[in-house]
Amino acid sequence: MSLVIPPASAAAGSAAPLLAAEGAPLQPSENVLGSLEVDLDRHLRFARGTVLITNQRLITQFPDETGWHAWALRADLSLAHHDHAGVGALALQDANGELAVWRYTLGRNPAALKLLGQFEQALAAATGGPAAPVPEEEPAPESDDLDAPADDRPPSTWTLLRLWRFAHPYRWQLLAGFLLTLAATAATLVPPYLTMPLMDEVLIPFQNGRRIDTHLVALLLSGLLGSALLAWVLGWIKTYILALVSERIGADLRTSTYEHLLKLSLEYFGGRRTGDLMARIGSETDRINIFLSLHLLDFATDVLMIAMTAVILFTIDPTLALVTLVPLPVIGWMIHVVRDRLRTGFEKIDRVWSEVTNVLADTIPGIRVVKAFAQEDREAQRFKEANRHNLLVNDKLNKLWSLFSPTVTLLTEIGLLVVWAAGIWLVSQGRITVGVLTAFLAYIGRFYTRLDSMSRIVSVTQKAASATKRIFEILDHVSSVPEPKSPVALAHVEGRIEVRNAALRYGNRSVIRGLNLTIEPGEMIGLVGHSGSGKSTLVNLICRFYDVTEGAILLDGVDLRQLRVADYRRHVGLVLQEPFLFFGTIAENIAYGRPGATREEIVAAARAAHAHEFILRLPQGYDSLVGERGQGLSGGERQRISIARALLIDPRILILDEATASVDTETEREIQKALDNLVRGRTTIAIAHRLSTLRKADRLVVLDKGVKVEEGTHDQLIARRGAYWRLYEAQARQEKAERERMLVVDEAELAAEPAPAPAREERP
Repeated sequence: MSLVIPPASAAAGSAAPLLAAEGAPLQPSENVLGSLEVDLDRHLRFARGTVLITNQRLITQFPDETGWHAWALRADLSLAHHDHAGVGALALQDANGELAVWRYTLGRNPAALKLLGQFEQALAAATGGPAAPVPEEEPAPESDDLDAPADDRPPSTWTLLRLWRFAHPYRWQLLAGFLLTLAATAATLVPPYLTMPLMDEVLIPFQNGRRIDTHLVALLLSGLLGSALLAWVLGWIKTYILALVSERIGADLRTSTYEHLLKLSLEYFGGRRTGDLMARIGSETDRINIFLSLHLLDFATDVLMIAMTAVILFTIDPTLALVTLVPLPVIGWMIHVVRDRLRTGFEKIDRVWSEVTNVLADTIPGIRVVKAFAQEDREAQRFKEANRHNLLVNDKLNKLWSLFSPTVTLLTEIGLLVVWAAGIWLVSQGRITVGVLTAFLAYIGRFYTRLDSMSRIVSVTQKAASATKRIFEILDHVSSVPEPKSPVALAHVEGRIEVRNAALRYGNRSVIRGLNLTIEPGEMIGLVGHSGSGKSTLVNLICRFYDVTEGAILLDGVDLRQLRVADYRRHVGLVLQEPFLFFGTIAENIAYGRPGATREEIVAAARAAHAHEFILRLPQGYDSLVGERGQGLSGGERQRISIARALLIDPRILILDEATASVDTETEREIQKALDNLVRGRTTIAIAHRLSTLRKADRLVVLDKGVKVEEGTHDQLIARRGAYWRLYEAQARQEKAERERMLVVDEAELAAEPAPAPAREERP
């Protein structure tokens, strides 16, 4: 029994109590070792309570109670922990049974596990037993929500170097493009150089009375024309080559990202928004592609032009060249300041834009639900709000960028003005000729034009860096269902499945615990239990959509983790409660698991699935197009096509997950005939909403809170009058009540019908 203690303040002589121990009745020699605040009462309503472990007792204040209870630490006392479906529990027990239970939400599970270890240590110290280690507090599960970025650090420009992995196969084409860029840039620098002799040796002497040397003029003009044509040809070739290469890099990037995405486990997709993933593979890779094909080429040209122009300027006149560089430090400082703000701004824009695509990805596939509940205005408002947020973020960034670009242009104009002033003074001093000044101004114009262009590339570079970071967030993610390093090849699959002490946890939540189950080849097993008992989770583990966190699942004696995922799943057929059909023809959907199947094989599978007759009634038969997700077919028709799809791959293992739950009785009868053909000779695991549909199963396995509680045939479990019997009786009562309700409705409708008029007597 617990000792009930009225509220009191802590003893003055006790050690400094924890915050949760305030008001606890501690004895003078008692020290608080650990505490836990629970937040659920016995009815699972939110309420606050406290559990304390001291060196002498376990003390608690139950939720919604003012008094304190205490149990002295003794040898027969134990504290058990379990959690399931979002609720954790600690149970205090002794030799006579359960003394108390505390429940809490799973956010407090790490603290509960820590308290459990502290209790074991205190109990060992109080009773003289061996000390138990205190378990380390479990880390919080990683968030899979992309709306809150996993990495808040702004993308570095150096992130773009990671694209070399995709550019490496095209390195020789890139080298050729660079050499052509170098040659084309050199060709564009020839015309200003030829203006010096044209001014100093032709035009100015002509103004002074000398005759024009037509041969020299023809030679200089030919040089101008030749350099222009050469620059045009080289520029066209290098642009074409680099555009082809960048398109292929972008295509490889999209393909690799999509392929990697398909290899990730279902756990990854659980917290991701479809619109965000679509935006990453679509618009983000497109942005990188544009950067590589256009802006990076322009940047390389600008750098070469500035470097080569600077060399020529210093060759012509070092003093005037130094004057040219006056605005460069200011422009460089501005680029450095603006770049840091741009790279954070553009990543925020990317994430805000994904909000817009998320609304589209939610609404368009669910348009029937939107229209059914007349929520068009609400969805339009959602889109308008996301679009407004996108505009606000863009406007904030554009305010900065709109000031930066004109400022750079102003500085280059001032620099040109300084060159004019310095050039005129040098001409007046006789240090340079007019031709030199003219050539200098021509080069300066190109120099500052390229400098202005380079400053503008800051924005597109940061956009590309942001896109690259978001792409590599996918590529860097490691699947929680990894491929084995040395896979085992199964020559022949019998279909024997063995579940050994399997457990699965989602972060702090335990879903399956200590499950043992053996299914023989060709045997049909029915999984039974309340919603949330772990039936679908067990199926997901057997399909290897997830890996067990403890224990193992074996196929024919081989751990599933030793098999290649694709090789294993070729032997697994899956029929879901909500069958998913792709946009395409009936035949393409049936042959999805075997794209190379012949028309005869497709028809045979459809016949076995009792789908052949309704398919022939469609306008184009097997070539009829079904709408997105099979919108053009009824639920029963979609289900029979999914059964035909499973039949066609001829799997050794068959998973039926509520295959007849959402159809009427007549359609269920048709589907059941198809299922009878499907399960024949295969290892089958079936989950059914109606327990009566599992009577053909060889065994039934009853799950509760992730634990197997019963196992046997239908008759054995009914005779046992345990968990299965209670489920069966509850469902039988529900079905009986439904039949009686429908009978009352039918009688009421019959009574409401007007009586037929009496027949009029015919007179002879």
